[in-house]
Amino acid sequence: MIVTTTELFKQAYGKYAVGAYNINNLEQTIGLFRGNLGKHQSNSEPEDPTKAAPFIIQISRGARDYSDKRFLEAMIRTAENVFPEAIFAVHLDHGTEEVCYDCIDSGFYSSVMIDASHCPFEENIAITRRVVDRAHEKGIVVEAELGQLGGVEEDIVGSVKLTDPDQAAEFIERSGCDSLAVAIGTSHGAFKFSGSQSLHFDCLEKIQQAVPANFPLVMHGSSSVPQEWVQRINNAGGAMKNACGVNEEEYIRAAKLGVCKINIDTDGRLVWCATHREFFRDHPDQFDLRPPGKLFMANYAEYIQHKNSKLGSLGQLESVREALK
Repeated sequence: MIVTTTELFKQAYGKYAVGAYNINNLEQTIGLFRGNLGKHQSNSEPEDPTKAAPFIIQISRGARDYSDKRFLEAMIRTAENVFPEAIFAVHLDHGTEEVCYDCIDSGFYSSVMIDASHCPFEENIAITRRVVDRAHEKGIVVEAELGQLGGVEEDIVGSVKLTDPDQAAEFIERSGCDSLAVAIGTSHGAFKFSGSQSLHFDCLEKIQQAVPANFPLVMHGSSSVPQEWVQRINNAGGAMKNACGVNEEEYIRAAKLGVCKINIDTDGRLVWCATHREFFRDHPDQFDLRPPGKLFMANYAEYIQHKNSKLGSLGQLESVREALK
């Protein structure tokens, strides 16, 4: 069942964060749905309530352009039929104003993100307000961003600029956005930090105090870049040196401070890369794409459940289902 992110955030606020996972292809889609329903190897496995979680499917502009947006939309619609017990939102990640309007008019997305964070403050508000007005007419909710993350997202190279708590309160009031992505030390990509570095919880605490009560905050660039998967990639011929991500143990602390949505993209790519590198290293005579695809779906489903355990959303699907009745 497709719902808005707002409906998920009402249940999560202050308790756990909902995982927002980017997808690009069939195997990621199937692994994501299985993982969030406590399944592993088969679509027909019974749901495991202790391992089931609500989730957010994120579609980036890059994913929409990878083949054709209609392929992704069709796969998600099919997954909704194959996995009718799933509860999730369909979210545009890092949209431009033009792409936001296209998604709003499509009637498929339940949530869009307008990213005008690279614009001056007043222009960011104006662009976000226009998207909000258009989206709210059709019952679609809007995520905006204030502050800038490091790293590269789509065609935008970010320079780190932490979110100003006072600006956050003004931005929310004037733009009318439904959730706000804040910059508190995360960054895009697999090379987030050099050495040990924590999130700026002092900044997050001030933001939570400044914005309206129970207003949902979002963390972008929050993959943990698990060293196990990085090492597996390198052992199978990769060359990922000094990759480092967000400490998973900090997810719940952030959730307690109002972060309801945590974006995870890089980690899924690492699982894909390691699985396929290992398979073709160990089976150099093989050329069939399906055996490594099956392995990846199982590996990804298992990793999604691990990630949800760190987000605190594991086992929360039934309570969300009851609340939505």
